[in-house]
Amino acid sequence: MTDRPTSTLFTGGRLLDPRTGLDATADVLIRDGRIAAIETGSGRIDAGDAERIDVDGLLVCPGLIDPHVHLREPGQGAKETIETGTRAAVSGGFTTVCCMPNTAPTLDTPDMVDWVAMKTKETASCRVLVAAAATLGRKGEALAPMHAMHAAGAAAFTDDGDGIADADLMRKVMQICASLGTVFMQHCQEPTLTRGAQMHEGAMSVKLGLVGWPRVAEELMLERDLRLDRSIGARYHAQHLSSGGSVEILKAAREDGVPATGEVSPHHLLLTDAACEGFNTNAKMNPPLREESDRRALLQGVADGVITVLATDHAPHTTAEKSRPFEEAPLGVIGVETALPLYAEALVDSGAVDWPRLIAMMTIEPARLLDLEHDGIGSLTIGGPGDITVIDPKFEWTIDADTFESKARNCPFNGRKVRGRAMLTMVAGSSRCNRLSEIDAPIGV
Repeated sequence: MTDRPTSTLFTGGRLLDPRTGLDATADVLIRDGRIAAIETGSGRIDAGDAERIDVDGLLVCPGLIDPHVHLREPGQGAKETIETGTRAAVSGGFTTVCCMPNTAPTLDTPDMVDWVAMKTKETASCRVLVAAAATLGRKGEALAPMHAMHAAGAAAFTDDGDGIADADLMRKVMQICASLGTVFMQHCQEPTLTRGAQMHEGAMSVKLGLVGWPRVAEELMLERDLRLDRSIGARYHAQHLSSGGSVEILKAAREDGVPATGEVSPHHLLLTDAACEGFNTNAKMNPPLREESDRRALLQGVADGVITVLATDHAPHTTAEKSRPFEEAPLGVIGVETALPLYAEALVDSGAVDWPRLIAMMTIEPARLLDLEHDGIGSLTIGGPGDITVIDPKFEWTIDADTFESKARNCPFNGRKVRGRAMLTMVAGSSRCNRLSEIDAPIGV
């Protein structure tokens, strides 16, 4: 992120700032990489020689934040890199992402946290935070140096890709997170119930002759963790929820005052295990796609405010890997370039939430999760970072994986017609992606 920021005045857009509740036509001035002025109503900003961009009819909001992405570096550069993954992120409207530790080697030491920071400075198109491993090698056997990694800048802890099965070790992890004031993000998967599992346990897994993964494997670990946390009070976050039963478990814990949050991903809101028909490996993911009742329960969980964060779980793999037989293909799908319109389809078009709430779940809510609110990230604050996403909620396009910035093509929505797109992404005052010229009635300077 070395580009010199310019001064830019956005005029006439619908400004959405979920932190303050602002929803109004307004002008926004970005100068020297920061928000210099916001003016609503008939007022005018003295912008000097700033570049002026008319965004009438478009949404102007804080830069989107994805708290759950796999950038694959170090060690898995054939799948993705920090450079390509962040280019994909800004293409989708994201200005901040949090990368997961299941790399080779694992992000489980202060030196590895420092390495990601160095690579981010050299090659990234957006801000990159690190969710460091809570156990060495993500093996769930011994604690990683959590205090030292936190001091090095780790924004969160997780063994994503695996849940911490040992209850005593999980208790110690929570106690450390509570002492640090940082969040632990759990991949809820009880391993003895998912040995050899390839997809959701149900009629479709029987039809395809594949080992099934029952809902209870997710629900058991979530229930255990939240019960442990009742006496600890650590900030706990359930990643990529897939089971309708998990929504009820999380709801009960939150009502009891447990500081717990949860996230859901686009694929679990729009697809079911029927997408695995024909052994479609692009529908093979972890946790698996489940049934229509689960999909509806997740939507209701968002509508009711039980699930407060949207995250892609962007998990790139090579085409060769995903071309293997279903049982041998890796788990995961990509998502940062397609998340925005898919969330709009699942949540706004269905009436579960409106655009301001959708934006909140992609900005201020993940900012609070990752403790970024004090830096002004996730909101439009005078003096705060000039991270801006301009969205055309009516822009119609067809998802084409061959055009992605990501190295990967494992997208279960390839060919889907969608509506809504990030037309401009600005990070610290520098434009990282600009599609404004693609709008039918061109919006220009």
